[in-house]
Amino acid sequence: MSISARIERVRSEDLLEEPVPTERAPRGVGRRRQLAGLLAAASALPLLTLALNGLGDALSLEGQVLPYLLVVVLVALVGGIAVALLSAVAAALLINWWFVEPEHTLDVAHADQLVALVVFVAVAAVVSGAVELATRRARVAEQASAQAETLSALVRADHAEQEGLHAILEQARDVFGMESVALMVRERGSGAWADADSAGWAPPGGEAPLRFDLPLGPSMRLVGRGPALFAEDQRVLAAFAGAAQTAYEGRRLGEQARQAASLANVDRQRTALLAAVGHDLRTPLAGIKAAVSSLRQRDVTWSQEERDALLATIEQSADRLDAVVGNLLDASRLQAGAMSVHPEPVALDEVVSAALLALPEAAAHVEVAVPDDLPLVRADRGLLERVLVNLLDNALRHGASEQPVEVRAFAGAESAKVEIVDHGPGVPRDQHERLFAAFGRLDDHGTTGVGLGLAVARGFLEAMDGALVADATPGGGLTMRLRVPLAR
Repeated sequence: MSISARIERVRSEDLLEEPVPTERAPRGVGRRRQLAGLLAAASALPLLTLALNGLGDALSLEGQVLPYLLVVVLVALVGGIAVALLSAVAAALLINWWFVEPEHTLDVAHADQLVALVVFVAVAAVVSGAVELATRRARVAEQASAQAETLSALVRADHAEQEGLHAILEQARDVFGMESVALMVRERGSGAWADADSAGWAPPGGEAPLRFDLPLGPSMRLVGRGPALFAEDQRVLAAFAGAAQTAYEGRRLGEQARQAASLANVDRQRTALLAAVGHDLRTPLAGIKAAVSSLRQRDVTWSQEERDALLATIEQSADRLDAVVGNLLDASRLQAGAMSVHPEPVALDEVVSAALLALPEAAAHVEVAVPDDLPLVRADRGLLERVLVNLLDNALRHGASEQPVEVRAFAGAESAKVEIVDHGPGVPRDQHERLFAAFGRLDDHGTTGVGLGLAVARGFLEAMDGALVADATPGGGLTMRLRVPLAR
């Protein structure tokens, strides 16, 4: 459901069922502005009186009244109509005392002067009222414009998804000047109310009064504490309520989607693991069993060469089985975050040599160009050797060609780079990242194996603050590029 639809539902249902407990805020100016108006009147009227008194008889009574009227209007702009009326009465008394005969008394000798004073007070009251009304309408128009802008932002369909629940609550707190705004949800089982998210805070026991408690269905409420609201603020409040509800439901659905994706990933890995176990574990076991069964046959006489071939099959199958089980265990430790890394200064040429010794077939099919004067790298020796063994084994098995696999290394400013280059059929560029997915298989390229060797290699390197990427070999093939940080 879109936010605009949610707003309409909140307006038509929730506000009718249980109206928001708001108070009508005073429409006049605040106490600070009234105090400022009083101070302005208290200072301006005496100064004006002194100035006019210094002019003597240069001005008529009407000319003396007009400056006082100007002061009263200015006071109305600052402090409102109540302060302006007090200023008008005070101005009339000052005029009567200083400028109306007999002077320095409150008596009025001529009727026309009394009429002038009464008209002055009446005009000051009317003008002050008009000024107050205009100021009030300007404030209402400004508030309506702000509300319209807020509503326009909230009804955008993508607002909740882009801003998030907390940002919406924070915006509601700013718009209404609240101390705190919270979206509360009913907990399942206990039925107690708890904050799903909130903006603003006050110490326990010192919270501002509760100004609105808007129900959003049976299990959700929007609560705000702070100053009193205008009655017409309910429209904007309903918009915020709809946006908050949509954002909360979007967050909840997002969490459910992430959980579903995680479960789907686990299920995919479980399926791939079963497929791998069905082939990559049973195949070497079948080879071992067949060779052992052949050697145990007493009715067959095996030559020494045949016995050696069967024993070699057992050894190779056991090595393959050990590699598969090792990768499975390493992948599980990486996924659980239980991999123990002990970095130390390591010589790259020594680790490369150790990796080649672990692969007997590498001696005849690998060319090494690793200078022995390269700077030391900071890595876990055992993990780095496992990385190189996995990458070399992958290159030898899947990059078969007449050209040998090449191992090159060179040093940069911050790290050492190692390249393992094969000249086989290669892998399309858009499939390079799939090579590092756990249980990933590129069947269209004849890839076999449990699909963990490259994933484990990348995980080991990242645990050592290194990196591993795949690239195409010029002329055909696949190049694995390693980056290992230099030892400081």
